[in-house]
Amino acid sequence: MKKSIIALALICSSAALADEGMWMPQQLPEIADKLKAAGLQLDPNELTQLTEFPMGAIVSLGGCSASFVSPQGLVATNHHCVYGSIAYNSTPENDLLANGFLAENLAAELPAAPGTRIFVTRAVDNVTSQIIDEQVAKLSGKARVDAIEAKQKAMVAECESDAGHRCSVASYYGGLEYYLIKQLEIKDVRLVHAPAEGVGKFGGDTDNWMWPRHTGDYSFYRAYVSPTGESAEYAEENVPYVPEHHLAIATEALDEGDFVMALGYPGRTNRHRLPSEVLSTFEWSYPKTVERFTETLAIIDEVTATNKDAELKYASRVAGLNNYLKNRQGMLDSYHGSDLLERKQQEHRELLEWVQSSAGNRRAYAADLQRLESLLAERDQQSREDYLLDVAEPRLLSMARTLYRLAKEQTKPDAERRAGFQERDLPRFQAYVARFDRSFDATIEQALDFHNLRNYLNQPAAKRHAEFDKALGLTGKLSDAELRNKINALYDATGLMDVDQRTEWLAQKPGAFADSDDPFVRAAVALYASDREAERKQQELAGQIQQAYASYMAAKIAFMQARGEAVYPDANSTLRVTYGNVTGRDHGTYDGTAWTAFTTLRGITQKATGEGEFNAPQAQLDAIEAKNYGEYYVPALDSVPVNYLATLDITGGNSGSAVLNGKAELVGLAFDGTLDSIISDWDFNLSNTRSIQVDSRFMLWQMRYVDGAEALLEEMGVPLD
Repeated sequence: MKKSIIALALICSSAALADEGMWMPQQLPEIADKLKAAGLQLDPNELTQLTEFPMGAIVSLGGCSASFVSPQGLVATNHHCVYGSIAYNSTPENDLLANGFLAENLAAELPAAPGTRIFVTRAVDNVTSQIIDEQVAKLSGKARVDAIEAKQKAMVAECESDAGHRCSVASYYGGLEYYLIKQLEIKDVRLVHAPAEGVGKFGGDTDNWMWPRHTGDYSFYRAYVSPTGESAEYAEENVPYVPEHHLAIATEALDEGDFVMALGYPGRTNRHRLPSEVLSTFEWSYPKTVERFTETLAIIDEVTATNKDAELKYASRVAGLNNYLKNRQGMLDSYHGSDLLERKQQEHRELLEWVQSSAGNRRAYAADLQRLESLLAERDQQSREDYLLDVAEPRLLSMARTLYRLAKEQTKPDAERRAGFQERDLPRFQAYVARFDRSFDATIEQALDFHNLRNYLNQPAAKRHAEFDKALGLTGKLSDAELRNKINALYDATGLMDVDQRTEWLAQKPGAFADSDDPFVRAAVALYASDREAERKQQELAGQIQQAYASYMAAKIAFMQARGEAVYPDANSTLRVTYGNVTGRDHGTYDGTAWTAFTTLRGITQKATGEGEFNAPQAQLDAIEAKNYGEYYVPALDSVPVNYLATLDITGGNSGSAVLNGKAELVGLAFDGTLDSIISDWDFNLSNTRSIQVDSRFMLWQMRYVDGAEALLEEMGVPLD
């Protein structure tokens, strides 16, 4: 692995907060003293070796984090990360969401939802000089975007010539650095065990982002490969994957104050954003998101109230929407009670003063910083103008547009296709088409389409999109009845709700789309030219922003280095390490009481109502009442620990992250944060930032004394004597 020159130069300072930072593994030797002082017993250099222990046991699910916990490819992650696979295998007659699932043997394990993947990192290399070479550095706008994409595609193609691997080129520090990431792509993923929803989602949306918490947010997949050990699609003859490394469950008790670290794939943070971006996000974007998701959830709730099959189909989407909604509302509440914007503005003023402090700084950064502000304002204005149009697009139209774009791109040589539409991407489209039925109900979608299209049509005619209106037959003014009839007619005439017809479209030429009588397909063809023109304009702006943003980040890094401050890149769904300690809080913003570090089984019985979000399984309640704690009893708690708080710096994507002690033993899985600390995506505050983990001791207790998963425990090396 090649080290980043910028990263090496910036992490030497002792000014970094001990618990703040989503560090790239190769940066850890530079903070070795802090890690050791906090309680790490390993050599930090060991954590830079991605194919060695423990990093070799950490995997990505492409949106969640996970880890190998047995030599037979058993993977531990959060219950909410496998929720889609549980829902996919559930029916009204066999409701696995409600009842849970435990495979009695390998043959009983169920295929995960189509498209489910496990990614095992093989290599990470700094390729900045190859991406931004002398020629690319001179380009701007769309030409720059195209040149960068061409280089990325060439690198990915060469990397993926090693069959069975998935490669990507990730951008860091606003496009200042690029890394080539190579991962083994495991395509045969199977559901092994998930506790009942009354365990894995205990507390539901009421307790989401709250403390105290009593949620058993864990489940297990298994990775399978061909009999010869190669990545392969699902097949009965496939065998469990044998990982080079797997994590062991901790043998020593976890106590308050102990060192912990989370290894995973955080999705996105925004700590390097400009004040203007903070203002736009919290004054417009997030409020719009809250408004839209609230309305969407209300519509889905109304339709599914009397339709169990639709309820199951939309369970995963509803869970995601509720989670996202509460996240954004929590951020808004924290923002309006803080001085975040004022501090960002002050920090930016100090940066600008530093830029103006020398002729060299002015030459290097001043023009780009000024240009960046105007470019961001242009992007923000375009987003606001397109908002109602973007929201109004029916899901079936979105599918038709995607399928037609795929057909058009497939007429080109693979290397010339847009990223995301190459041969390597076909399995993703196939999975998208195959699983669509399990998350689609026409009655719900028609209700959503009516609501969103009505909002779009109610805006002034000058702000409407003429091509969109014409393509869907929405010209002129439409009464509510006329709009409903129009939507019903579109659905009655389309074949896209049939999986066989959707699958056939994957292999069709563009001419077949042009000749189709399907209204959504016809609309996709009609919109293609305007779509590509809009895309061209977006890429021109994106290329200019990328160039200016990289210059801004170079200025910020140099400025912070001059002040003796370390810089880690914002999260971008790549492997990171964060560390901290198990600890509660002196007070809780929402209840005015002290937050202890651990919750216990007592809280489950206190919250259990026997229905809804607090419907704990009777078998679990019986075991608690009988004080059948076994070897997981903690005298200091007089119970079994369920969840615990820590000062880990995590965000979305970290769900399922393995939380390890100082010896790299598994002590839990990260699954949430507290509501008043989720604004740490923008503004880390050590005094109130707390991550929430499910304690490994609770996982083991539930598996042994409630769910009867002794075979899995033995596989994980857990003694049962």
